[in-house]
Amino acid sequence: MSIQFDEKAGVFSLVTANTLYQMRADGAGVLQHLYYGAKTGEDMSYRIRMVDRGFSGNPYEQRSERGYSLDTLPQEYAGSGVGDYRVPAVQVTSCSGSRSVDLRYRDCRIEKGREPLRQLPYVRGAGDTETLTVLLRDDVIGLEVQLLYHVFPSQDVIVRSARLINTGAQALTVEKAASACLDFLYGDFDAVHFHGRHCMERVPERVRLPRGVTAFGSRRGMSSHHSNPFVIACARHATENTGDCWGCMLMYSGSHLEEMEVDQTGSLRLVAGIQPDGFSWTLQPGELFETPEAILSFSGSGFNALSQQYHNVIRQHVIPQRYQQASRPVLINSWEAAYFDFDAEKILRFARSAREMGMEMLVLDDGWFGSRNDDTSGLGDWTVNEGKLGCSMKELSERIHALGLQFGLWFEPEMVNEDSELYRAHPDWALCDPGRRPVLSRNQLVLDMSRQEVVDYLFGAMCAVLDSARIEYVKWDFNRSVANCYSAALPASRQGEVPHRFMLGTYQLLERLLERYPGLMIEGCSGGGGRFDAGMLFYCPQIWCSDDTDPIERLEIQRGTSYGYPISAVGAHVSAAPCHQTGRVTPLRTRGIVAQAGTFGYELNPEALTDCEKEEIRAQIEEYHRFSGLISHGDYYRLTELEEERDYSAWMFVSPDRSEALVSLVLRHVRANGPVICVRLQGLKPDGLYRPEGGQKCFTGAALMRGGWVFDGLRGDYAAAQAHFVLEG
Repeated sequence: MSIQFDEKAGVFSLVTANTLYQMRADGAGVLQHLYYGAKTGEDMSYRIRMVDRGFSGNPYEQRSERGYSLDTLPQEYAGSGVGDYRVPAVQVTSCSGSRSVDLRYRDCRIEKGREPLRQLPYVRGAGDTETLTVLLRDDVIGLEVQLLYHVFPSQDVIVRSARLINTGAQALTVEKAASACLDFLYGDFDAVHFHGRHCMERVPERVRLPRGVTAFGSRRGMSSHHSNPFVIACARHATENTGDCWGCMLMYSGSHLEEMEVDQTGSLRLVAGIQPDGFSWTLQPGELFETPEAILSFSGSGFNALSQQYHNVIRQHVIPQRYQQASRPVLINSWEAAYFDFDAEKILRFARSAREMGMEMLVLDDGWFGSRNDDTSGLGDWTVNEGKLGCSMKELSERIHALGLQFGLWFEPEMVNEDSELYRAHPDWALCDPGRRPVLSRNQLVLDMSRQEVVDYLFGAMCAVLDSARIEYVKWDFNRSVANCYSAALPASRQGEVPHRFMLGTYQLLERLLERYPGLMIEGCSGGGGRFDAGMLFYCPQIWCSDDTDPIERLEIQRGTSYGYPISAVGAHVSAAPCHQTGRVTPLRTRGIVAQAGTFGYELNPEALTDCEKEEIRAQIEEYHRFSGLISHGDYYRLTELEEERDYSAWMFVSPDRSEALVSLVLRHVRANGPVICVRLQGLKPDGLYRPEGGQKCFTGAALMRGGWVFDGLRGDYAAAQAHFVLEG
């Protein structure tokens, strides 16, 4: 059993292959967090000490126990307004106006497997998954909170969420409902978070946590380019391969908040969930509110092991099942090749060239619908512009398939232009404050996805296109942040529900499309990586990593992404040189090696390539297919520490049985008379003999991991190299 309950002691133990998560319901009914870390085989409640601290008051029932204070006890789901002055997990206003929440333990149940969430993405269960539900109540205001813990023992993952139920006779207003709350009694912690901007997403930053609250999050109506919903707390001296690391990844694509507070005693509290700023939810008697899931994992062996645990659980239990082992087609996207300037004949010329080089899919990007010839019009009018194409979508798709290619289309369902038939017919379908001119971004407004009629319209319009032609792939874009988040369909008292209802509408549309078209592959996109999160990966097996296709910039972007997300989910393409975003010129080989650390494809005009470049691309595609299984399903290692990655970047893939490894290195800065680069490998069998491809001599895994592999002879701007090793015998 991965979930154990010592009823006499009130101690719950959640046990995975290598970790222990422990909590206790004490005599007062407070659910205390005891421990999360490496297995110990012990009741860890001995670590809690009752210390009388000034200005940390005591619950009325414990008024004679001066050391018993909610302000100092580690808790599983902290209430608010009742003497715990740290960041709360839940805030609720009752009909009286009272804002206090005091949750006490009532009951529990342990079950095999897990139930899916009703309207939200979730971590799909496995044969060994078990679920613990802990019931907490505040009887004064009539609030029940069900804490759910889904244990994935072989992945070293625990998934948390909460259900809030109004058991009273009057409405409650939920103003904060976190998915997870973790208290660490002892330690000296750093935080790693992933900030960024458009064209530079998920940049890892390690910060020493000061006393007080450090917060990361998004208010943009999306998980955002600017702050990914994934944070790591780590020991002060943790490295890629040593030290304790705790990850918390929110499975949500909307606005979010991760708070890390170091309190008066040096204890750390981590709270993660929906962004409470601008959020409120009216909970009528008998109604239930369900939070998104938070994926928790612990590694005692540094960041690489933590990353691999997240990679495994996302590959095996988050992305759609049919893609968990499937190889992805090598595609060419028309955007940087043509932008809005194309017709069917130009697209077919691209397709012929692409097929000759070994590509397997052509994706027609923005500009095929409505009056869309630039970004000022047409969004929302999902009807094929046959005048521009010169043929029907059915005819274009048939001609592309006749060349031996699959076919994909770009959509941006959640957006609308003022210059569109949809907006002229339904201006109230766009989010906009009464009497106020809306914020525009890329000339777009945001459709009100909280309205069922909007979701129904989009479903019907997209199905009409998908039914009209043979389309295997959809690129789903979202090209602006949300503002003026007001719905004309809800009363004033419920406007705080709009941001979350918006995400529920988007998830519903994705779910309905995949139910109708089970063979359709959807690639997520939001101006590149603005919605790169586990929520979108539940529907989309891959997400366009960034609109920046410069391979040197991508080294940083893809490194940051790899801390939480598997390589098989990273949309990465070879683009033209000079790069359209930066103007940088890089070797085609380097562009290929960097894009190989992802789903691999092309974003360039094939007609502008030389014969030599076409031949090199043929070789790149053959090489990608040769290594695609290793790249998609192998263990990924970052071979350079974050603080040390200056002159070069290096990473590697190791097959699950450790019989094969692929090492990649890109030179970021070439130096005259510089040092020879020697990189220590990871993940090999120490006593195994590995032969480098093209070499005569074998090397032990111990030698390659301790002594490293030497990359010499690298010259010129942004040179790259690879080394492939196979276990002998």
